[in-house]
Amino acid sequence: MRTINTIDDVINTLEDIIKASEQKPSTLGYFAALYLKVTRKVKEGIAEGFFENGPRMEKLDVIFATRYIDAYFNFQENKTITESWQKAFDLSEKFWPIVLQHLLIGMNAHINLDLGIAAYEVTKNSDIQDLKTDFNKINTILSSLVTDVENDLSTIYPFLKKILKLTSKFDNFLVDFSMEIARDGAWDFAVKLANSSEDNIQNLINKRDKSVSEIASLITNPGIIANIIFGVIRLSERGSISQKINNLTK
Repeated sequence: MRTINTIDDVINTLEDIIKASEQKPSTLGYFAALYLKVTRKVKEGIAEGFFENGPRMEKLDVIFATRYIDAYFNFQENKTITESWQKAFDLSEKFWPIVLQHLLIGMNAHINLDLGIAAYEVTKNSDIQDLKTDFNKINTILSSLVTDVENDLSTIYPFLKKILKLTSKFDNFLVDFSMEIARDGAWDFAVKLANSSEDNIQNLINKRDKSVSEIASLITNPGIIANIIFGVIRLSERGSISQKINNLTK
């Protein structure tokens, strides 16, 4: 298992995962490519004084990223991981899911489960409310990248924007991914952990993991009409897995 101490360690590890995914090739590289963009933006924000507490934000980023990185390498070694990440990584072994579904199911596990845990862990022995402003700022960065993702995906399947314009339901499916709801839910979960006894933490995490994994099922099986549309999109996707990963890293 890799030791991640700094945000540069996170970036280097994500680059290694992307490189391995391009060589294999593996759709696991899609989320890693998106996450690399997020991490670089967070690093820029820390350097430019965007956050109230830069050192704390780097520590949060490291704790947050390590949960994904550990899950990724444990999955490679067939070790036990959270249900949420198991569902996300299992999707990499199937043909029909589109790039969008791979990204959303990764975001689901990482934001809805991991972010709250990371926020709780970085504020142990202090008032978690002191983190709220910076917590909201990191979510501003996450939300700002959604448009970038839409543009990246449009190079993979050119009919995406037309579909999104025709069907507001699918526009919401991508453009918000209920980002505000996910952010608020992650914060509420972090506060709940902070206000709980130490011996109840793992129980709360397990319960949260189960509910987040149920959301993952909605992403993998969004309904008959959505599956038909996604099937058409999947058949029209441009490029190899490696090329798609490359598009997402630009």
